Amino acid sequence: MKAVARFWIFLALLALLSPLGLLLPGYFKAGSAWGEWGADEMNGLVGYLPGGLGKLSNVWSAPIPDYAFKGWEDKSLSSLSIAYIFSAVIGMLACVGIVLLLGRLLSKNK
Repeated sequence: MKAVARFWIFLALLALLSPLGLLLPGYFKAGSAWGEWGADEMNGLVGYLPGGLGKLSNVWSAPIPDYAFKGWEDKSLSSLSIAYIFSAVIGMLACVGIVLLLGRLLSKNK
């Protein structure tokens, strides 16, 4: 099997495993995933909100917040799992596309 085929199979497997992010925090009573805190949650964890974070927190909003479609926050676990997989696929395609585009641009310059 070619390396490229193994790469895509590996990415597909990771996308299919992405709904574990819904199950494991509840199972381990972990709360939010590390590093995915919003400004309000950071304020609660640390006790204050750093000034720079407060200013920049509204500059960027994720295209698919909380890895779910708009209005799907209260859907069933199976529906949210589909949204997680969709988010994973979109993110992977975006990363692969950017890497391929950069590779082509950089290879033309040499």
